[in-house]
Amino acid sequence: MTVAEHHLHEWEEDHDLPLEYSTEEGGLKIFGFWVFLVTDMLLFACVFSTYAVLFRHTNYGPTPVGIFDVKGFTAETLILLTSSFTSGLGTLFMRRGQKGALIGWVLVTIVLGLSFIGLELSEFIADVQNGATMQRSAFLSAFFTLVGMHGCHVTFGIFWMTSVLIQVAVRGINTVTAPKVFIVGLYWHFLDVVWVFIFTVVYLIGELT
Repeated sequence: MTVAEHHLHEWEEDHDLPLEYSTEEGGLKIFGFWVFLVTDMLLFACVFSTYAVLFRHTNYGPTPVGIFDVKGFTAETLILLTSSFTSGLGTLFMRRGQKGALIGWVLVTIVLGLSFIGLELSEFIADVQNGATMQRSAFLSAFFTLVGMHGCHVTFGIFWMTSVLIQVAVRGINTVTAPKVFIVGLYWHFLDVVWVFIFTVVYLIGELT
């Protein structure tokens, strides 16, 4: 019996804690990741603040109303919100020990994430073709930096989630893989929250001003 299997057996006898918290190592990893999320939140806060200062500085170039596609960013929002829900379902089935359901819902989350990135890339390409390049104005520099940084986080999350999915498929659900599933789920939910702010601060306010 491996160490992970031994801890899993102990957890099955005592369900007071979720599987991902059933070992000290798992709990410490999750705590450490919460600390990382705080630092990442501060990074996004700085970029949001920069955008708030610069979004009116268009240098007589493209404005938010001129380049934002309501259908596009609405679809991106719905897709990402849905992916957060499916990611949560993955965590739920992980805790129930249902490997097949966990893998299925994580795969759905990955597909939704890829769809989001595809729409965002299409948006950026259309903007550039319309002359809205990053160097055109302070507004566009701030816009591409903020939205692009979030997109890079989502892309990284897709690769990370794929890696965790492979580990679950090979090793199953145990005290080693469970914290990884939970942590990547936290990361994905964090990106969803950040996008809600982007939707509000960048797109919604941009359409109303």
